[in-house]
Amino acid sequence: MQLDMIVTLSVLAGAAALFVSGKVRSDLVAICALVILVLFDILTPTEALSGFANSVVIMMIGLFIVGGGIFQTGLANIVSGKLLKLAGTNETKLLVTVMLSTSFIGAFVSNTGTVAVMLPIVISLAMSANVSPGKLLMPLAFASSLGGTLTLIGTPPNMVIRETLAKNGIAELTFFSFTPIGLVCLALGTVLIIVFSKWLLKSRTDEDGSRSGGQSVHHLAQRYSLTGHLYRVQADSKSGIVLKPLKELSVLQQYGIHISEVRRKTSHKNPFFKTINGEMAGPDTVVMDQDILYVKGTFQQVEAFAEDCGLTLLDHQATERVGGAETDGYASAENGIAEVLIPPNSKHINQLIKHSGFREQYSVNVLGIQRKGEYVLHGLKDEKIRRGDALLVQGTWKNIAVLSNEQADVVVVGQPQETAASMPLSHKAPLAGGIMALMVALMIADLFPAVISVMIAAVLMVVTGCLRNMDSAYKTVNWESVVLIGGMIPMSVAIEKTGAASLISQGLVDSLGSAGPLALLAGIYFATSTLTLFISNTACAVLFAPIALAAAVQLGVNPVPFLFAVALASSICFAVPFSTPPNALVMSAGRYTFMDYVKVGLPVQLLLGVAMVALLPLFFPF
Repeated sequence: MQLDMIVTLSVLAGAAALFVSGKVRSDLVAICALVILVLFDILTPTEALSGFANSVVIMMIGLFIVGGGIFQTGLANIVSGKLLKLAGTNETKLLVTVMLSTSFIGAFVSNTGTVAVMLPIVISLAMSANVSPGKLLMPLAFASSLGGTLTLIGTPPNMVIRETLAKNGIAELTFFSFTPIGLVCLALGTVLIIVFSKWLLKSRTDEDGSRSGGQSVHHLAQRYSLTGHLYRVQADSKSGIVLKPLKELSVLQQYGIHISEVRRKTSHKNPFFKTINGEMAGPDTVVMDQDILYVKGTFQQVEAFAEDCGLTLLDHQATERVGGAETDGYASAENGIAEVLIPPNSKHINQLIKHSGFREQYSVNVLGIQRKGEYVLHGLKDEKIRRGDALLVQGTWKNIAVLSNEQADVVVVGQPQETAASMPLSHKAPLAGGIMALMVALMIADLFPAVISVMIAAVLMVVTGCLRNMDSAYKTVNWESVVLIGGMIPMSVAIEKTGAASLISQGLVDSLGSAGPLALLAGIYFATSTLTLFISNTACAVLFAPIALAAAVQLGVNPVPFLFAVALASSICFAVPFSTPPNALVMSAGRYTFMDYVKVGLPVQLLLGVAMVALLPLFFPF
């Protein structure tokens, strides 16, 4: 057993060194450590693979899928917009807003579930505020753990010490017994995390995910100044164009404008699940009551069209959604824009746009021409296509993909299918919100194990179309984080199995018991805190709760502060990415290294520990 303990601790030290160096992928390090423990017969194959069957790992996969649905439907953009109005673009205000809202949710929902809900929202918020997501995501993970200290159900260690105290007839902890010390912990932790994260976390930029040949949809719309010529008008029952197909209206010939898209509500009965359906405007499109038309032209042209036809001009310009991947009126999950190059041997050279057949043959509209660095946006139907022109076209993503196959006469820049896959399914946002609310409600009600509640939500995200298909669901999962956690969970089994954990904890009590209750309290707190770096917080609480109780009884002092020290130290574990699932969940999205957690999380964890050791006797006297 002594040899097994030495091997286990050596493997743990070697893995930690490789994590710190960052030269080897963290998931590969975890798997290699696992294999070594099996080869030395410290773990059985079943024990080694137990991490991948652990409910935490399965729950992480489900939560990635739920988060993907929230992001893909644009719900994250909507919620982040509300938070942005509340906090503005000031980085410190954003940090405070994110941390306090996350902590509040974390008081009632598991920290893993809290981070899964907030992760896509905070990424969208960071993009909208032009702040690096890396500045917000680590504080998000830490705040979810701080929120767990506020209530009895906030984190499993709280339940463990409640059970230990109740079983021994010492105290009966209520739902809010943790709240006073938890609020102090939250306040101090929030200040410390903000200070250290602003000081030590570097800004990390990532490229826009919705691309069209190296240029995002948003960038294309900006470059062609589309939104400077895009307006919204709404029809009602008195409008002269209602129930008429667009081909009968001759709006292009009469007003010189182009109707690019028609959007209408598809449900009026259920106030929670109203959706907006957008469709490309074609000759046979019939205008209905309350339809919103996206119209391209000068303001004077659009105003004349609206007055003559009894339409309401909704705004002076239809603005782009800067915070998301969607550009109103030109790009959505169904429709999009793309740039098309005209090769030298194209049959379209010297053809007028109106005779080129783009609309008739490919069902796409030409919105603009880039010619020698200049942009032609008006009078397009009478413009000749010239050698070297680039055309901006709009159509369904499917039709743009078909156009990309016609490489003899046109060359579509980029990959339309990939761009389409990145566009938000905005009409599904209310549904995604309902599924997320259902997941939170099931977790709070505790009708099922948390992992089952998460899996229900993940399945619903796919079957209801909030994610396009199972392939999309799989792509939302960060497998490096999953393998890292799955590989490190059996490490805790090895530490306990070889006796290393019990040896450390018992030695602590033997050495500090004679130094007085405060010294023993500090020893138990920091021993628990240290062990959270290597085994789960629940396992730490289970291991140290009886030791803390026995030590307090032996000294003849109140065991409650010692048990609270175990619960708090088990929850406040920030120094390594694999100490809690939330830390692992944000690692990839924030583009963090192992050392980022050490630089920010370790000082916060140590300083909070010092504060908790000093304050616990004030809340729970010896």
